[in-house]
Amino acid sequence: MEEMEAQLGQFVRRTPARTFVVYPVVVLIYELIRRRGRLQIAWPFAPLLVWGYLQYRLCGHYRVQHGRGGPGLEVPPEELVSSGAYAIVRNPMYLGHLIFLTGLALFARSGLAAFIAAITAYWFNQRVSGDEERLVEHFGAPYVDYLSRVPRWIPGWPTVQRTAGPMSPSREG
Repeated sequence: MEEMEAQLGQFVRRTPARTFVVYPVVVLIYELIRRRGRLQIAWPFAPLLVWGYLQYRLCGHYRVQHGRGGPGLEVPPEELVSSGAYAIVRNPMYLGHLIFLTGLALFARSGLAAFIAAITAYWFNQRVSGDEERLVEHFGAPYVDYLSRVPRWIPGWPTVQRTAGPMSPSREG
């Protein structure tokens, strides 16, 4: 029993498990209880769920294939990936999570899901600052150049010019 609890705890600590399994289950159960068994589903927003999940999975696969290393930063990429979706935004996998969670909020017409999406967006933005620090240390000047060319979250959003060396807190979107 303890081993099963440990495995469940390990599963829930993984960001993809929370985004794509735990949060939707919690939101749907919450909304079923709150609405006395009657979900108010907004089907036109279902494609956002699919888009977000596929963006996460496909960009992760692309990153592993082109940068080697693991899907997360526990095993950092051996090569800088700056092509494909990574030429448009620096964090397409995290953005996939946020698209999915936004879709969940709209699909389930849920304030709880909107709150989860907002908190997750804030958390990802904080997490990315640390990721970028480690990647500057790992790749050096080529990554600093990448930071100056490619926006963090929103395609076409202005980037902040940086110089090599320790990074200051980011004000990017």
